[in-house]
Amino acid sequence: MVSERGVEVNNFNRHETIISAGIDIGTSTTKLIISRFSLRNVAGATHVPRIEITDKEILYKSPVFRTPLQDAVTVDVAGVQQIIRSEYDKAGVQPSQIETGAVIITGETATKRNASELLHQLSDEAGDFLVATAGPDLEGIIAAKGSGSYEASGKSGQVIANIDIGGGTANIAVFRDKQLLGTCTMHIGGRLIEFEHGKVRTISPPVARLLEEQGYTLQAGDPQNAAAVSFVTTYMAEAMARMLKKEVHAQDQVLLLGHEPNWAPSVDTIVFSGGISECMYHHESDEAQEAQYDDIGLQLAEALLNNASLQQFTWQEPAETVRATVLGAGTQTTEISGATIQVAPHELPLKNIPIYQYDFKENLETGLSHFEDAVEQAVALYDSAKEGQNFALYLSNLPYLGFRDVQKLAKAIVQIMDQRPRPEQPIILVIQSDHAKVIGQTLAALQVKQSIICIDQINVETGDYIDIGNALTSGVVPVVVKTLTFHTT
Repeated sequence: MVSERGVEVNNFNRHETIISAGIDIGTSTTKLIISRFSLRNVAGATHVPRIEITDKEILYKSPVFRTPLQDAVTVDVAGVQQIIRSEYDKAGVQPSQIETGAVIITGETATKRNASELLHQLSDEAGDFLVATAGPDLEGIIAAKGSGSYEASGKSGQVIANIDIGGGTANIAVFRDKQLLGTCTMHIGGRLIEFEHGKVRTISPPVARLLEEQGYTLQAGDPQNAAAVSFVTTYMAEAMARMLKKEVHAQDQVLLLGHEPNWAPSVDTIVFSGGISECMYHHESDEAQEAQYDDIGLQLAEALLNNASLQQFTWQEPAETVRATVLGAGTQTTEISGATIQVAPHELPLKNIPIYQYDFKENLETGLSHFEDAVEQAVALYDSAKEGQNFALYLSNLPYLGFRDVQKLAKAIVQIMDQRPRPEQPIILVIQSDHAKVIGQTLAALQVKQSIICIDQINVETGDYIDIGNALTSGVVPVVVKTLTFHTT
């Protein structure tokens, strides 16, 4: 079998590499990492090819830079661009060489006035296929992968909470057996009170509200060692312990960013990552860092280390501290599709495509009888205003498909996709089983008016978003899966 790019995908056994970039623009710091992934066919010669990432090599780690700001509510876009350009030069790579990875705008930086402008500028600057996202839930998931917590959850059988604390937020992601159980984000971070010349310079709004509710007064110009400062860091550690135990008090609401903890089982083990964990574990103490801090970071780290309630959990040291998110973004966000797929190259790359899962439950006839309802639900979920937001259908648990079955399924897909608000948009299918090529070619044979993107061997579910990159030499495509939904059992 020959792919559209002329490579014998069934006999693909040669070495192929792709370059990935991870860029983390946080409340306090900005970091960059360049990696190289090796791809190989891990299936036998007589089997359907399965191209997987078999090795990840970090080519370049940037220093930790202070995130450039114009003022308290505005990111210095030109300053961020200059950091990225300079670090790309030092790494010896061009944006055109970057084929996958992620730009993550994290913490309070995501709420800055010009965050959307920054995203737009970086999407043009940093590479052809880079995810740009600012969601705190996703940030916590990526940090857990970069810190080692995700991998550890698959080996220990324990419920592991990764707590990534930076300048403005603490992002909690809870895993067991490499399955996401839930998340929670809090206004806990090193830069929520800043100092200058031994005196308070700034107090973040959530901390100001906490102090007011608790009867403390603190204002700019007060001494750095004021009792109210110690109260804040001690309270943050206590509130963190309550969140992890799902014992949220009413007074903790002021520190919540979004929803309350939503995992079901009790947490066994905790792992701290992020800038505050660097203050706790000093992994990079010998490195000259460009970011200098004058805030409550050290006091917060000490309060967490000394908190009696947190000591009731098992503690596990992270594999990475301050670089957990950027390592996760650069090395852990990419998956590889199956090799026998059908794609329209001129439509790629595609970004931020929402997923709607439809489960056939091993029965084609029953599945097809409710297929139209599923697409109507997908439109209602993702395009309620009928503005033309496209989506991808994830077809899971298909039964064995003969020739006539594939034809019947393809015709049903065409019929229901023509009922979308903008039926001329590409038909995007993700198939759980190895059926992408045959379904895609059958759709093409029907001479559909839409472009066809049909990939397989990617695990997703309703609520996920995916980015699909340009086809590689081996015929596969890199896919970034952004998981935003949670399992509760």
